[in-house]
Amino acid sequence: MDLPLLFEKIIASIMIPPPYDSIKVEFCPLAIKYFTAPILANAAKAIDSVSSQSRYHTALSNFHPERVEIIQGYYDLGKANLKVVDAVDPKKLPRDCNQVATVWKLEEKQSDVNLALHALYDAVSNDVDHVVLVTNDTDIAPAAEMIRQKTGAILGLIVPTRDRVREPNTEIANAVHWCRSYITDDELSESQLPRIIQGKRKSTAKPTSWYERPDLLEAALVVAKEVLGKEGRAFKWLETEHPKIEGVRPIELLNTEGGLNTVKGLLGELGSQ
Repeated sequence: MDLPLLFEKIIASIMIPPPYDSIKVEFCPLAIKYFTAPILANAAKAIDSVSSQSRYHTALSNFHPERVEIIQGYYDLGKANLKVVDAVDPKKLPRDCNQVATVWKLEEKQSDVNLALHALYDAVSNDVDHVVLVTNDTDIAPAAEMIRQKTGAILGLIVPTRDRVREPNTEIANAVHWCRSYITDDELSESQLPRIIQGKRKSTAKPTSWYERPDLLEAALVVAKEVLGKEGRAFKWLETEHPKIEGVRPIELLNTEGGLNTVKGLLGELGSQ
């Protein structure tokens, strides 16, 4: 995800009357602060989660070296003894439940605190006149209230959810001057980083597992490489609009089996030429 591009689009839609798409909004250097934490390998959902996250951070830093600051917290993983919900009476209070289970407890540390401190510091120090929070975590509410009460900064909230799936946190929403409660699918699709991003020593490629259907992409790549040779040429063909599918890029079809068959058919025609 190209964070500067995404939020320039969203901020433009909020701050500028239509048609805002004809006006470009550009942030100051290091205006975007991205608060995250490195994934723990022994708690990751997928085998490549750690390497994929690292690749994304590297790509983002290389593509926007003076526009995005990545600020990391950490994950804490430990065992905890917790009360089990009563199977017969799920409404029974925890104090009345007797069964205890030992579970793994994974918690992200410092990210929320870092976000709150940076937002408050930037507003109090008069380094900015507009602070936009991208979160829906109630832990940020006290900082938002303090920024509103103690500074002259305009305070905005963007809820990082797609098409109004989740309501804004009431405490934060009440503290801000304006709120955008969703990010559209179009905004996300139009704000993707290039598949390959050049670094000082080597390039960084988008992980295959980040595509909607990695299995279909890999199946298409097998055929594409047979026809076109190298993987780079295969991706270039997949990412180029094709006249026989109404100007759609073949890679956009690789989310269904039918789309894969269409792509294979186009590659077959290309190979027979």
